[in-house]
Amino acid sequence: MPSQAAGVARGMGTCCVSGCGDIVVDYENKKFTLAGKEYHEGDWISLDGSTGNIYGEAVATVPAHPGSGYFGRLMGWADKYRQLMVYTNADTPRDAAQGRAFGAQGIGLCRTEHMFFEGERIKAMREMIVADNTEDRKKALAKIMPYQQGDFEGLYEAMEGCPVVIRFLDPPLHEFLPTKEEDIKEIAGEIGVTVERLHEVIASLHEFNPMMAHRGCRLAVTYPEIAEMQTTAINVQKKHPDWKMVPEIMIPLVGEVKELKYVKDVVVATAGKIIKDAGIDMKYEVGTMIEIPRAALTADEIAKEAEFFSFGTNDLTQMTFGFSRDDAGKFLSYYYDKKIYESDPFAHLDQNGVGKLVAMAAKLGKETRPDIHLGICGEHGGDPTSVEFCHKVGLDYVSCSPYRVPIARLAAAQAAIKHPRAN
Repeated sequence: MPSQAAGVARGMGTCCVSGCGDIVVDYENKKFTLAGKEYHEGDWISLDGSTGNIYGEAVATVPAHPGSGYFGRLMGWADKYRQLMVYTNADTPRDAAQGRAFGAQGIGLCRTEHMFFEGERIKAMREMIVADNTEDRKKALAKIMPYQQGDFEGLYEAMEGCPVVIRFLDPPLHEFLPTKEEDIKEIAGEIGVTVERLHEVIASLHEFNPMMAHRGCRLAVTYPEIAEMQTTAINVQKKHPDWKMVPEIMIPLVGEVKELKYVKDVVVATAGKIIKDAGIDMKYEVGTMIEIPRAALTADEIAKEAEFFSFGTNDLTQMTFGFSRDDAGKFLSYYYDKKIYESDPFAHLDQNGVGKLVAMAAKLGKETRPDIHLGICGEHGGDPTSVEFCHKVGLDYVSCSPYRVPIARLAAAQAAIKHPRAN
């Protein structure tokens, strides 16, 4: 499905069928009608997240054991032949451990914003958002930092020292604030501001097109203290001084090399002070997501500052096609029926358009920085035809939801057999 909800749910090991327009919901009586049958609150249904089928009963399931039997043997053969590394997208130690169990060799995308929505964290995050000066923002961020550092430590422990790519804060800030009046009143009391003040902040953060507005690296340019806190939290060697990991810090939504340099300078200054004060020799890398077409077109310039590229093909597809994956399901079926599109561009990478941008950026990046690391972290990383494309254009790894890692491993092996790379 094109939906962001489906992608996030897949990473949690939960299937999601979104955009089911045939359902008639009766909220007042807590029931819905589908295909002539009524379902009430408490009734069992089962979802097939691959086909989109809905079954009006509890279908028996069994847990998958990826290392056992014929499946384990098949994965062993795949790993023998594939040349692409396979990473997983994971935001929690549980997700990381699941991806590792399925054979992931690292984390290609850790979405740090998903760590901010629990308990005291979301309260501190809201305090940071409503603060009207740098000092108060730093005080709020200082409350979040220990939680963030603990999360990062958990990820590295779950991945047993494998590479971890940590994406800095990406979504617009309004996503952390309430929308219902009763919630606004409750949260205003929790964070110690008036209801009027919280309404003012919510109104000020309203955007007509949030996807293309104040998010990604633009947040760190506006509030560099956010990047300072997240860089500080990545110092996981504080707890594990014997570890020799190389944290990979990913700056999102870059479209201009100067904005990447600005945020990178904040990271380098903060990390340099931490390393000097701690007397440690911790290496790290700073790279970026290529998810804006302009970034792909100017990849040779961006590679002067970025030590790795990770292609965020979810947003890159949206911005290249000019439509939202959360809304496109309303009309894409007409495009399939009329043979305008052969397949969903959010499920299978558009190799003629988006793919050209990926191939171009990879080539330009290597020309500037021959040792640059190249990967993909959109949901296309678990799609076999997209994995084959990534192999052919010379990427180093693909990253996908934990439950799609076996598919990516097999697809990478098939690609290597069909299109062997020179060693």
